[in-house]
Amino acid sequence: MGQIHRLIVDKGIEEARRIAETQPNNAMLQLNAAHTVLSDDTDSMGVTHAGFAMAALPHRKTDDLVWKRENGPTKLLVESGRNSDETLVGIPYGATARMILLYLQTQAVRNQSREIELGGSMQAWLTAMGLAKGGKTYQSVKEQAKRVSRCRLTFFHTSADGDFVSNGAFVRDAILPATGDGKQSSLWRETVVLDEMFYNSLVQHALPLRESAIREISNRSMAIDIYVWLAYRLHHLQKPTPITWTALHAQFSTGPRELRFFKRDIRSSLELALAVYPEAKVGIDDKAGLVLHPSPPPISKRGRIYKIGA
Repeated sequence: MGQIHRLIVDKGIEEARRIAETQPNNAMLQLNAAHTVLSDDTDSMGVTHAGFAMAALPHRKTDDLVWKRENGPTKLLVESGRNSDETLVGIPYGATARMILLYLQTQAVRNQSREIELGGSMQAWLTAMGLAKGGKTYQSVKEQAKRVSRCRLTFFHTSADGDFVSNGAFVRDAILPATGDGKQSSLWRETVVLDEMFYNSLVQHALPLRESAIREISNRSMAIDIYVWLAYRLHHLQKPTPITWTALHAQFSTGPRELRFFKRDIRSSLELALAVYPEAKVGIDDKAGLVLHPSPPPISKRGRIYKIGA
């Protein structure tokens, strides 16, 4: 349990908030997120593919036609899809794309089916994903759903048995129907079907996450990535493991930022991810990097799988 969680447990939430008011601006955000997770007794589970712990989508819009992330033996290539007029759609990016994929993956594993219900309307789907309703969110979900629907995936994995290559997509059919000119129509598709390759791989490599934690960081793509990475790494460790800032930069940076700027910018996302993962035992050294300690997973194996945001 981290310092912020001990503060809540020892002092109570009201006193902890009074203390947080005297701290930097993001202290209250972290405190409230930590309190929500500590107060959560539903044991509800979200799911993502373990591969996203090693190779994630971009955080911001990119003009690249192919997005490449490589970590150790794993490489992910995401290729932009096209509209019917052959114009490029673009690579999915940001927190909204991640929340869409988290919802689809959670529902697929929960129901043990590639076919996923979205609800009777966009409003119902936003509620199910735990996203705020409003015009800006609506447009973001439409845009990212289009990009998620059209892109192509290639996974490479190298092991002692040789190289494994898998081609596919996230979904078989577009999440939102489109008109002939590539624009989304007013029609609503109540169900979507995951790509068979992606679904089969997800079932074999499902990574459990705490639903309330994901909800608290749903608008912070870097915090989501760090949380997923910690959820994957910590409970497999046998001993304390140092991770340098250089290694973190190689995995999480999505641009040519210098290391010193990366260290500054990632700090708030790292602290927020730790705030929603009370079980995580992670030491932060301003000069060396992180020290990961063996820790329990973010949710017990008996955790129940509900809709993201249910």
